[in-house]
Amino acid sequence: MTYDCVIIGGGPAGLNAALVLGRARKNVVVIDEGRPRNQVTRETHGYLTRDGISPSEFRRIAKEQISIYPSVHFAADTAVSIAGTDGHFQITTAQGTIYGSKKVLFAVGKKDVPLAINGLADVYGISAFVCPYCDGWELRDQPLVLIVKGANALHLAKMMSGWTNHFTICTHGPDEMSSLEKEELAQHNVPIFDSPIQSIVSNEGMVQQVELEDGTAIPCTGIFFGPKLVTGSELPRALGCEMTEAGTVVVDKFGKTNVPGVYGAGDSASEMYQAIAAASLGAMAGVSINNELIMEDWNKEACSK
Repeated sequence: MTYDCVIIGGGPAGLNAALVLGRARKNVVVIDEGRPRNQVTRETHGYLTRDGISPSEFRRIAKEQISIYPSVHFAADTAVSIAGTDGHFQITTAQGTIYGSKKVLFAVGKKDVPLAINGLADVYGISAFVCPYCDGWELRDQPLVLIVKGANALHLAKMMSGWTNHFTICTHGPDEMSSLEKEELAQHNVPIFDSPIQSIVSNEGMVQQVELEDGTAIPCTGIFFGPKLVTGSELPRALGCEMTEAGTVVVDKFGKTNVPGVYGAGDSASEMYQAIAAASLGAMAGVSINNELIMEDWNKEACSK
């Protein structure tokens, strides 16, 4: 069969788009490999009515609610190739299944490129995080280390000051900051260390201190770091979708890409990395896809008469 829409990615964006399209009586399949970026975290925050829920429980509830709409299907698989044009796309998966679809929604998110810092993997998602809006409350007023460099260091320092004034910046090598940026941080008594990080010492995921190669040891109870991200799939680029230098799919306010019939939503099409923002963008894309499908059918009926 040819689906009305194939959604690639089953995070908050893809799931909310599936909910909207299912309620609009559209035939949809959600292809998801089941390896979300936030699977390392224990809790999802900032999502009204779901604050503190685990990512796995969030998905379970979402799928349970979507399952009452019979036109939405789920495939535990990975989309590996895509071809075709608006109204006639073909998506092939790792398991060899081929899905035909009128529209495509990329909700593939982004993935972390592991940072070569000894001990970071042991604390990531437990006491080391990337977003103060998601996890700053839990570490409020505590001594933190910010692992970040360049202009992002000043930006993250400003953001963190809303949750704590006790933090140190470790640039893990050359700071890549301008003299003005360093001067502004000094005015706010923010220590900066550019010695590479030797290791992050922790106990059962709770960070205790950051040790530098020059022998400096910085006690702390939490870490925020600037992640290196890549798009969750190369398929948007392969299909010709316009991308930013940061690997974000360029979309308009309705989620449309530059490729007719192709949409993007969530972290892959935005740099507001919050679950509730991704879900909102997914809902908007779902509405836009449904409207486009309805208008196409409406016009076909008019031409046949």
